[in-house]
Amino acid sequence: MANTFQNLKQPSQFEINPLLQALNSKQLHQAELIGKSLLKTYINSYVLHNLLGIALDGQGKHTEAITSYRQALAINSTVPDIYFNLGIALNNNGELEEAISSYKTAIRIKPNFFEAYGNLGTILQSKGLLDEAVIYYKQAISIQPDARGFFNLGTALRDQGKLEEAVLCYKKAISIFPNYADAHSNLGETLRDQGKMDEAIVCYQDALTLNPNHPSANYNMAEFLYLANRFEEAIPYFEKSGIDDWQERSMYCLYKSEQFSDFKSKLDEISKSTPHNAPFLATLSTHYAINFNAEDPYNFCKNGFDFVYNRAIPELSEPNSSLLKQLLEDINNTEIAERVQGMLHNGKQSAGNLFKRPESSFRTLGEIVKREFLNYKNTFSESSCELIRSFPTDLEFTSSWYVRMKQGGHLDSHIHEIGWISGAVYLAMPQHKKNAEEGGFEYGTHGDNYPKKHDNFPVKRIIPKVGEIVLFPSSLFHRTIPFSSNEERICIAFDLKPAGNLKRSSAY
Repeated sequence: MANTFQNLKQPSQFEINPLLQALNSKQLHQAELIGKSLLKTYINSYVLHNLLGIALDGQGKHTEAITSYRQALAINSTVPDIYFNLGIALNNNGELEEAISSYKTAIRIKPNFFEAYGNLGTILQSKGLLDEAVIYYKQAISIQPDARGFFNLGTALRDQGKLEEAVLCYKKAISIFPNYADAHSNLGETLRDQGKMDEAIVCYQDALTLNPNHPSANYNMAEFLYLANRFEEAIPYFEKSGIDDWQERSMYCLYKSEQFSDFKSKLDEISKSTPHNAPFLATLSTHYAINFNAEDPYNFCKNGFDFVYNRAIPELSEPNSSLLKQLLEDINNTEIAERVQGMLHNGKQSAGNLFKRPESSFRTLGEIVKREFLNYKNTFSESSCELIRSFPTDLEFTSSWYVRMKQGGHLDSHIHEIGWISGAVYLAMPQHKKNAEEGGFEYGTHGDNYPKKHDNFPVKRIIPKVGEIVLFPSSLFHRTIPFSSNEERICIAFDLKPAGNLKRSSAY
């Protein structure tokens, strides 16, 4: 219940105005000083505690802000905006469950608080609770159909693999706010996932027209150019984006365009000045070392062959596995959009992040795979390479998807540029084969039409059985060997990466 704060000494609007002016002009440190000074006289002012919390949180002082908001609520527990602000600070401080509770309280006091619905949806989405996130996003839109609400809903639908619905949401956001550069960029990414590259390019160009420095739009445009083998044109866009793996992608462009001298100079500079924690750069460095019979300066994982892990998962390999049966049923019967990509032949790849879907089979498998990641780390714990030394402590998947192949199905040799550890669990494998290696998993140090001076790039193969898992450094090239029988090959693939900026993944 609210205290009888009305009878306590309160500051006048004249006294509060300098604090409000400092907040509005983003002079947050000055606002903090003014707020603390006023509270010496008006310690029981919930308004001052709330405004001080805003100033503190904006400076990254989240713990202090949380204390200030709670002091405000101790004086007056009926103001929804304070619960909303507290939710923001708790979220910023990584206290997600408390933030969810705070937003829900704000909504209980103020049922039409659409911003609280939206923020609550964002937290739920970050936790992988996509169905719940969509519910709250839709509730926010029903109250206030603004561009941000449709944008948020589009991101969750895309994560669910509902690409067409996501496209409609991004288009609706743009119709409300035509200058929404983020929406143009995300719309382009979703259209790209649908294989509509020409339309995607128009969206990237629209985003860059609105904001020439837009990081994602520059990155996406660069990616288009390098996939079109226009490597020298792509480099300035990657450099301008400054996000994710832009440096590695720029190095890729140098190498693919055979600017070997510039590549080697930059590689030496990077190797001396930054941690060796970029798998994509490790791929390039290893290829250059083999190509030119040179020392490999990059110690992410110099010999990836030594770090390939293959074992049976008991829950899937046991006779009449109920989990295996349920996974196959969910893959066959669940409506999940297809993600179009050019390396996959005679097959389909699911869109979205499979392990974040609501089906219990996918979530159960996700937890099993996390267990195998820990086993992987323990297996190679004595290694001094960066792959193991900087192994992710937060086991979250950057992406997960299934791949279904039919007769003649295969994947071209590729790497997962945004991964750290990549892998797959095998649910169905061809049995009637002309030779034992059909449908197998091949890994090596060459692929993707990298320029090579000789053919001495070694490869190895694994022929997985149903119920087995294969894990390997994301720096290794890999492909699927074609199979000739009229059967299906089904696997669920995934990437794990340390916390940070995450981009899309490849196929498996």
